[in-house]
Amino acid sequence: MTSTSQKTVRVFAPATVANVACGFDSLGFAINQPGDIVEVTLRDDDKVRITGITGDNGRLPLEADKNTASVAVMAFFKELGGGSGVDIVVHKRMPLGSGLGSSAASSVGALFATNLLLGEPMQKGDLLPFAMIAEASACGSPHADNVAPGLLGGFALIRSYKPLDVVSIEYPDNLYCTVLHPHIELRTEDSRRILRKHIKLEDAVIQWSNLAGLIAGLSKSDFQLISRSLNDIIFEPVRSLLIPGFDRVKQAALVSGALGCSISGSGPSVFALSTSHEKAREVGLAMKQAFSALQLDSDIYVSTVNRQGPRVLAPGEDPVSPEF
Repeated sequence: MTSTSQKTVRVFAPATVANVACGFDSLGFAINQPGDIVEVTLRDDDKVRITGITGDNGRLPLEADKNTASVAVMAFFKELGGGSGVDIVVHKRMPLGSGLGSSAASSVGALFATNLLLGEPMQKGDLLPFAMIAEASACGSPHADNVAPGLLGGFALIRSYKPLDVVSIEYPDNLYCTVLHPHIELRTEDSRRILRKHIKLEDAVIQWSNLAGLIAGLSKSDFQLISRSLNDIIFEPVRSLLIPGFDRVKQAALVSGALGCSISGSGPSVFALSTSHEKAREVGLAMKQAFSALQLDSDIYVSTVNRQGPRVLAPGEDPVSPEF
């Protein structure tokens, strides 16, 4: 197998916003802030090891069969027929249980770096099934609405899981995302457990109409349509009960001029979309103030939608810092 002359690659893997209000388990997009940094080094044997993790306060497993970064890489090597090994160091630069695709960023970063070191035997899109295997190991469900945009960049629609069919959605360049991450943690399993198992047909019709409207609005750069469609009437009312002050934060975002505001993934992070960086910062400040009124700390990140997905970092480069 052909490999590059490099022995180590250091990459940035972006955080992602999944569901995007009305697109439960089917829509997500990548952002520039925050994200994880993953270092991968080729070995002379076929072992896959997690040799270090920072930023997790010792909570993530070092065992290769339990960490999403190594689980993804082992599935990748298995598909290639074996014969290669790597050491992986994960620098967690976003909080665990944040609703921003933390586990997905680790697996995406490790896969992207390993593929580069081997001379890119696969296209980026071909790596997606291995990242989904890692997601299943983390939360029991091989959902792709974090790993697909994290790997491919931009907005990704998962039209079908069987067979896997991922569609990249066009969107306006001047679409900005504000993410508020309150300093609390929600486990994906817990957020899924409280969801209703049955929904009314009339609610389902509204929900999938909103999803269609959102995708049409993104593709047409119709900000008013985007705003009208960023509405989740099924999952947000239930999951928001687990986020202190959610209604107050959402109202603050909308009053400040956001196109819309909803829960990122399973929470507790909250995202809002705006039409400029200045407006996104205004929205972020209003959201943070609303949350601070509850005596709770939070971090705010503001960025455009990340079109690139993972990327190689220059020596010493650190792309992660909160806006406020």
